[in-house]
Amino acid sequence: MQPRAVDATGVAHEKAGADARIVSLVPSVTELLFALGLERQIVGRTGFCVHPRDKVRNVPKVGGTKAVNIHAIRALQPTHLIVNMDENERDTVEQLRAFVPHVVVTHPQTPQDNHSLYALLGAIFEREQEARRLSDAFQARLDEAASHAFAAQNVLYVIWREPWMTVARDTYISAMLRLVNWQTLPDVQGGAAGAARYPTFDFDHAPWLAGVDRILLSSEPYRFTQAHCDALKRDARVAGKRIELIDGEMVSWYGVRAIEGIAYLLKRAAGE
Repeated sequence: MQPRAVDATGVAHEKAGADARIVSLVPSVTELLFALGLERQIVGRTGFCVHPRDKVRNVPKVGGTKAVNIHAIRALQPTHLIVNMDENERDTVEQLRAFVPHVVVTHPQTPQDNHSLYALLGAIFEREQEARRLSDAFQARLDEAASHAFAAQNVLYVIWREPWMTVARDTYISAMLRLVNWQTLPDVQGGAAGAARYPTFDFDHAPWLAGVDRILLSSEPYRFTQAHCDALKRDARVAGKRIELIDGEMVSWYGVRAIEGIAYLLKRAAGE
């Protein structure tokens, strides 16, 4: 049988067949697998794979995205493991590679990469028609975003505290925000020498902070709450800036969630 799809590491994968047993270590991909109609073939997922809520509860947990229970996965006898370059540890994936026949690596870096993600999983698991439907729906959202002329905003997208952390411009999150003309600060590329994709920062030593129009406190991976938001609004270092919570799933989850995510960002940018 000839290979049908190539993953993010250049590995070509053949069609899986109806007896595929899938373990997903990527929350957004788990949701996508259900959207592709693969419910009966998903045998394992992380505790962070929480969508669709009414269906994932029936799938055994195998730890977290990084704290993976290797023995639990071995017991499930998967034929396919879905991982992501950013979310899963390389050493863990290599240990799993020793007994999982097919490891599919994903790495969407821009919203447009969702098209290839749909096609990749659709081809491997013989859900090409479902994948095309998702791709069409996603393209409609991209077209809708492109039809608007949003005022430029410089944003600080905060994903963690103690230490404070944000996102570089070559991350999926930053690319999603650019769809509504929100440009992330600081202006750094995680691929640059010595730079991090998710850099730390200090409110006392961030000269670029003066150029920030709004600060977005994400609901994940750190669960910022209204209390955090209110506390930061009282901080003199960010006086005069718009500070608000944002749904991290809508911005950082690729796959089927990205379709709803663009609609969410369009409403936020329009001030609704």
